[in-house]
Amino acid sequence: MSLEPEAESPLATAVGAARWIRSAAVDDERGRHWRANPDPRGRAAMPDHPLSLYSGAAGIILFFLELAAATGDDGYLDDAAAGARYLAATWREQADLSLHHGLAGVMFALAEAGWATGEGDFEVEAGAVADHIVRSARPIDGGLGWTGDPAQRGDGGIILGLLHAAGILGAPAYQEIAVEAGARIATLVVPGHRFGEGACADLPLDAVTPGFLSGTAGTAFLLARLYGVTGESDFLGASRRGADFVRAVSAVTERCALVPHHIPQGRDLHYLGFCSGSAGVARMFYELHRVSGDAGDLEWAERLARGIVRSGAPANQSGGSWNSACQCCGTAGLVELFVGLWAATGHSRHLEFARTLGESLVGRATGHDGKGTRWYQAYRRLRPWEVTADTGYMVGAAGVGAALLHLDATARPQEARRLILPPDNPFPAIPLPSATLRRS
Repeated sequence: MSLEPEAESPLATAVGAARWIRSAAVDDERGRHWRANPDPRGRAAMPDHPLSLYSGAAGIILFFLELAAATGDDGYLDDAAAGARYLAATWREQADLSLHHGLAGVMFALAEAGWATGEGDFEVEAGAVADHIVRSARPIDGGLGWTGDPAQRGDGGIILGLLHAAGILGAPAYQEIAVEAGARIATLVVPGHRFGEGACADLPLDAVTPGFLSGTAGTAFLLARLYGVTGESDFLGASRRGADFVRAVSAVTERCALVPHHIPQGRDLHYLGFCSGSAGVARMFYELHRVSGDAGDLEWAERLARGIVRSGAPANQSGGSWNSACQCCGTAGLVELFVGLWAATGHSRHLEFARTLGESLVGRATGHDGKGTRWYQAYRRLRPWEVTADTGYMVGAAGVGAALLHLDATARPQEARRLILPPDNPFPAIPLPSATLRRS
């Protein structure tokens, strides 16, 4: 299938992004990885994680797998397989065990590559990574863990990765250790409380972060997932404590809600994106609704979505929605939320806003040098002069392209194809809204 990237459609723009990512490919005897920023004299936002789901090969593999499914072009499967061979050859050099930056994300990408390509060696390596993670667990505070950090950037993400591995690899032992490690996190009074210390050089040491990737909401999401897996009420109770804390610190106006980036110092700074804002926190409330059936949790996910719409994003930029296109803190992460809410509820307003967001991403894409499509952005809000274009999933073109593919799938309900959603995305991975299927 051949599409010109200049065509103003989500799929064509994603194809253009793949062309640019291919220009960053580095092949050697171990396989293929991709430079974080191939621009001449370009400076990558995240240059030091070449294997990672966040900004390295693991995330780019996921994008190529989805693009192959969307276009029918097996050349993209070849790209993904080359990247998976690189992960298989090099993962033992990686010390970080986390989901977004380390081996749990590598494990996820290898398992997905094995599933999509049929190459059993990738699944074998995914299992080897999972075994290594399990062996690396250690006693912490009367329980079990790896980093001591319950957030998704730490033990929370590792547990999510093991739960996925247990299912896709058919290995219940991975779920058992995930549940055991989660039991320690469930004993915390407020899951994810006080993450300022050591989390970010830009935060005060006493900051409390209610957000998703490094804060309470992400930990509450994990605990809700564990309740869904086990049915154990302790996990649901702990998740509710986290959700109650997020509700208590949020700014609520009429039927809208916004979450502070951190408190008490940043109470009036409301991120909208995945990592520390509404798009991520809404995932937690939807997951609680999914496993408990409580309509109040779904209403809070809707409140956060309405807050994003009311903010005027993507046209209106603010302290919490700035010049950023990526999955982590930008417009692509908002696309994932609204496509997901549409798939979960069937409400057309979510799809309409997702299309508005997609039009913004397509419109701001650039391919000025003829090498393909990318997005220039100020990844770090506090350094607006650092404008970069990256290839990775959470920070760059692969993730923006994946969000556009998910949007494209909403327009093709007759074309069943598998969407690859990371373990921290709770929404239905199908083009047609599940609510429509239920009505049928």
